[in-house]
Amino acid sequence: MRVRRRRSNSSLGHPPRRHRPSRGGIWWSALVLVLGGLLAAWWNEDRQGEELAHGVPSSPTVLVPSSTPTAPPSPTPSPVPPTFTPTPEPTATPEPTATQVPTPTPTPLPARVLLEGIRHEYQRWNNCGPVTIGMALSFYGRQETQEVIAPILKPNPDDKNVSPDEMAAYARSLGFQVHVGVAGDLELLKALLAAGYPVIAETWLEPKPDNGMGHYRLLIGYDEAEGTFIAHDSLYGPFISLPYDEFDRLWQVFNRTYVVVYPPEQREPVERLLGFRLDEARLWEYALTVARAEVEAMPANAFAWFNVGTSLLRTGDAVGAAQAFDRAKAIGWPWRMLWYQFGPMEAYFAVGRYEDVVALTTANLEQTDVLEESYYWRGRAREALGDVEGARADYQRALELNPNSPLAPELQARGAAP
Repeated sequence: MRVRRRRSNSSLGHPPRRHRPSRGGIWWSALVLVLGGLLAAWWNEDRQGEELAHGVPSSPTVLVPSSTPTAPPSPTPSPVPPTFTPTPEPTATPEPTATQVPTPTPTPLPARVLLEGIRHEYQRWNNCGPVTIGMALSFYGRQETQEVIAPILKPNPDDKNVSPDEMAAYARSLGFQVHVGVAGDLELLKALLAAGYPVIAETWLEPKPDNGMGHYRLLIGYDEAEGTFIAHDSLYGPFISLPYDEFDRLWQVFNRTYVVVYPPEQREPVERLLGFRLDEARLWEYALTVARAEVEAMPANAFAWFNVGTSLLRTGDAVGAAQAFDRAKAIGWPWRMLWYQFGPMEAYFAVGRYEDVVALTTANLEQTDVLEESYYWRGRAREALGDVEGARADYQRALELNPNSPLAPELQARGAAP
């Protein structure tokens, strides 16, 4: 802080006026000057003390710059406070966490697959089942054609249905392993094909409107660029293309049933691909989840409701299954539907709706009288209703149509003569 220094008159540079004062005046003047100087010094010292005490001047000070500017004084740096480093508090050692096992990333599939060495064969009357299992086995070197296989799987040439389980039983009789699954999907089919395994798919066939029927196809490859499966079809020929969307629509009718045949030594790689599907209980729970989702998305889809019914039946809910089949029937299923799938008959029988079983099976047999499954279920319903003779006749007819049927031992036990 700059404090003005009080100047005497002589510092102004003007000479005092010269005059001769009187002796008394000189004495009084001297006395006044002495007293005035003492008073001025006291007053100035007191004011400086007041200004320093408040930190600011009590009145503005006008500074007249000199003719040569001088640099402002460098600011005095504020004292740097000592650095205080706090003592860190001890941190708890984190508990070890379980190692997260990463979900394996599926191996990318080839863009195109075509399995070679599979013989194609055209079918004869109602022989798509025997022909298709024969084509699948040809991949592993088997030479059996429909002339050999059909008499075993369908002793009656007019038999309208060879089930996936019947085809599987035939392949197992030759020493092969077989997986029959439901609720398949396109990615599973492609994974099996890419790994080198042809797949039988049970699909619907619509050569004419309102004239659909069941039909097996052997998938031997796929083409991602075209969006198609490649199949040997016993009716339409070899290397046919099946667009993914259309194929899936027709496959849904049979709850997306598929059959994989493979040699016993290849069991491990096939089972890795199938995963949870090897557990039948889990497989049917999964099938139920898929079917319910499709019902929610497509409430008027009779096949989705039918698949809900089939899946509920296999998970032990016969009452729910019967209700789902009622919905499918009310929407309208194809007139040949119960030639190949028998869930409604089984569910209605399980809940005691025997008259409904008789009505369904009789309607089937009026269309064609060569369905051993319909004779079996009508016989069961008639037996439950007390019609023992009618039941025995139905059991006998079922056994005559197919003595090699998986139902044969039960039919004989229920009174059918061998």
